[in-house]
Amino acid sequence: MITRQQVIIEQHGRPDVMRVVSSPLPEPPSLELTVKVHAAGVNFADIMARQGLYPDAPPLPMVVGYEVAGDVIAIGANVDPSWLGKRVVGMTRFGGYSSHVNVPLDQMFEIPPSLDYQKAASIPVAYGTAYALVVAMGNLKKHETILIQNAGGGVGLAILDIARHIGATTIGTASAQKHAFLLARGLDHAVDYRQADWSDQVMTLTDRRGVALITDPLGGESWRKAGKLLRSTGRLGMFGISAASDSGLLGKFKLIKTAIQMPFFHPVGLMNSNHGAFGVNMGHMWHEPELIRLWMDEILQGVAAGWVRPHVDKVFTFAEAAQAHTYIEQRQNIGKVLLVP
Repeated sequence: MITRQQVIIEQHGRPDVMRVVSSPLPEPPSLELTVKVHAAGVNFADIMARQGLYPDAPPLPMVVGYEVAGDVIAIGANVDPSWLGKRVVGMTRFGGYSSHVNVPLDQMFEIPPSLDYQKAASIPVAYGTAYALVVAMGNLKKHETILIQNAGGGVGLAILDIARHIGATTIGTASAQKHAFLLARGLDHAVDYRQADWSDQVMTLTDRRGVALITDPLGGESWRKAGKLLRSTGRLGMFGISAASDSGLLGKFKLIKTAIQMPFFHPVGLMNSNHGAFGVNMGHMWHEPELIRLWMDEILQGVAAGWVRPHVDKVFTFAEAAQAHTYIEQRQNIGKVLLVP
C-alpha cells in the first residue's frame, strides 16, 4: 500500500489551517487509476472551501483540489493495462492536494507530448470552465466582443485564448500592473477595474453599444452592473462569487452582502432586453463525463495547434500551500498557481 502526502484542512479559517500529513492510499477500485502526482492546480473553490464558504466541500478534515497531472503507476480492475506508465492529466472530485491519488478513468486524459506536468495541470478546470462559458453556453462569434472580468486569472487567460481563437474582440478587466502582460498575450483592450469609470470605458470601446458576452467570477454587485454593459442579444456568464472571499465572520458577512447585491433575472425582463444569463460550475458536471471529454478533446487539440497556451504563474510545494492560497487571495497571480509534492 502506498503512503501518500496530503495537504489537509482540519478546520475552516485562514491559510495557516492547512498542514501536510501522511496517510495510506488504498488500491485503485475498478475503472480507476492510481496517479503519482507531479503537479496539482489551485483554484478559488479550494480557497472558499477552506474558508467555509463553499457548500459542495467535503466534511472536515478535508483534502481539496480539483485537478492533477502525473504518471499512472497502478490500475484497477477493468482498466486497459496500456494505461500503466502514461502521463495523464484530469479532474479529481477533491483530494487533488495529494502526492498520489485514485481517479476514475473517465476523468483522465493523456498529456500531449508538448506539455510538461505543470502546464498540463493548469488546463482542466481553467480551460474546461472557459470552454463552457465561451463556446458551449456563451456561443461567442467572430464578429462579437467579449468582456473578460478578472482577465489575469487562470480562467481569464483561458477565456482569452479561446476568444482569440474564435476571432472575437476582447476587453479584459485587471489591475493596472497586469495590463502589459495581457496586451502582450493578445488582449485587445485592458481596463483597470479599480477606476471608478471602468464600465464607462467599456461602453466607449464599444461605441456605446455594449458587449455580446461577459464572463464574471466576482458575483454580487458586479453581476448587477454587467447587465448594463450588454448589447442586444448579449449574454452574462457567471462562474463564481470571489467577491465574498474572506475567512471567519468577515467571510460570512461578505457572503451575505454579496448575495443581497445579486441581481434578479426575471424572464420577462430578459425577454424584453434580449439578454441571456447563465452559470457554470465545473464541480457540478461529474455526471457528464462524456460532455467533459468532448470539451477536453478539443482543448487538447488546441494545445497541438498552438492556440491553447496554459500559463503557470507560480509553483509552491505542499508545505507552502498557505502561501499559495494567500498569493491568489491577494490577486497577485497572472495565470495558474500550482502545488507540487
